[in-house]
Amino acid sequence: MTLSTALAVAAVAALVPSASAASGSYSLVKDYSGKTFFDDWVFYGNYDNLTNGDVTFVNRSLATSEQLAYVNDAGNAIIKVDDTTTVPWNYKRDTVRIATADRYSLGSLWVVDMTHIPYGCSVWPAFWSQAAVWPQGGEIDILEGVNLQTVNEMALHTDNGCSMTGQVQTGTLSSTNCSYEYNSNQGCQVVDPSTSSYGEAFAKAGGGVWVTEFSTSAINIWYFNRSSVPSSLSGNESSLSTSDFGTPTANYPNTDCNMEKYFAPQTIIFDITLCGDWAGANATFQQTCSGTCYNDYVIGNASYYNTAYFEIGYLRIYGNGTDVVVAGTSDSSSSGTSTSSASSGTSTSSSSSSSSAAWPFAQVMSYGSILAVGSAAIAAAVL
Repeated sequence: MTLSTALAVAAVAALVPSASAASGSYSLVKDYSGKTFFDDWVFYGNYDNLTNGDVTFVNRSLATSEQLAYVNDAGNAIIKVDDTTTVPWNYKRDTVRIATADRYSLGSLWVVDMTHIPYGCSVWPAFWSQAAVWPQGGEIDILEGVNLQTVNEMALHTDNGCSMTGQVQTGTLSSTNCSYEYNSNQGCQVVDPSTSSYGEAFAKAGGGVWVTEFSTSAINIWYFNRSSVPSSLSGNESSLSTSDFGTPTANYPNTDCNMEKYFAPQTIIFDITLCGDWAGANATFQQTCSGTCYNDYVIGNASYYNTAYFEIGYLRIYGNGTDVVVAGTSDSSSSGTSTSSASSGTSTSSSSSSSSAAWPFAQVMSYGSILAVGSAAIAAAVL
């Protein structure tokens, strides 16, 4: 069955309750891949007012013109930091933050295949999700790290009252309380034991696959490096069963966390920021890097960011027979809409609630954006 046929069948199946939902069986409902990968995404289009990174998350138009978001000759999506511009002091470097226009509810399974993830001093990438209202609707950090960190860190961030006990997983639990108010919003964090789950080692291993099960009984995250990817994830499968995946890397059971209470439908996000509250914190930065985060890197040699990119084969969303898609509206060119405190180990929010309404701030232009506008103005003047 082709992916397009599978999607059509899934649309009909979504109307019929599935008897296999309890067994962890899922059918394809959405495929982000190939030339149409960037359809149905919202580009943030503002400076990093979420984690205080020294970047501007450019809009769709600039991301395209600056070649920061595109599909390469291999058919993979590239999301990257500007690695060509010399940025003057007190300016920000251009990068990208995109979020799915649609949200996905409990009863869904998310599979992402990547061959490269961003890394390097000052670099803070994340592949994660959040609800329209944060923290009440929850956040799931699937991939996150900073600087020259060597392993991936996963976490849940919730409102008060959600904690983790009785986990069965291969990862190491470092914090049991998921509340955003506890331990500087570290969340209930699990560290991946695999040194190929992040950074240069991930790329050298040929990348890998993350599977996230978002269900009422548990939120489970599996990571497979390229050599251990199950056969069911190696092709264009129209249906998947979690029974093929073994013990999850991170297991968040509903024992002391009612998933229906603490998690609303999720928007899925890719972003790369620089420095900011976590990567740029002096104690964190000095663990793996030398110098000063902003002065030596953001406005330093642009080639420092040659490895600061995602290369994504696909993101596929599967459903368990219920209607798991909450339809949204993709942008055509412009600003993003999320006001969460972001996918960090620390929170910068001064409020206990954030909505998905657009930020009431004027667009702050990065140096790369100014150069682009300036070139256009010069061309117009010559004409």
